[in-house]
Amino acid sequence: MTATRFSLRFPPGGIHFVAVRIIKEAFLRDAAARHPQAAASLGRWRKAVRNAAWRNITDVRATYPDADPVRVASGNTVYVFNICGKDFRLLCAIHFYRQRLFALRFLSHAEYSKDKWKSEL
Repeated sequence: MTATRFSLRFPPGGIHFVAVRIIKEAFLRDAAARHPQAAASLGRWRKAVRNAAWRNITDVRATYPDADPVRVASGNTVYVFNICGKDFRLLCAIHFYRQRLFALRFLSHAEYSKDKWKSEL
């Protein structure tokens, strides 16, 4: 029996990261419509994310210093962003290698503080 060799081939110059793609942008537009006071902040956040090429939490914090990774009940990591000061929290899953961000929840500070979302995600 012979061993199979695997090799990874990368393009010349290494791996190139492209801008982050937001999945569920309609969810964010709906959140902005439900909470008009957060609409401008959400718009700025969306623009910043679309122009980002995040590879890890350090890159995220270069753009959003208050962003926090939180381990939830499923064992996955959710990234929490403060929106509109600290009035709202946007919970996202980020797949750094694929440059995909999934918007999961948009919560008021009071809803966020109850921690119910940690067991739901």
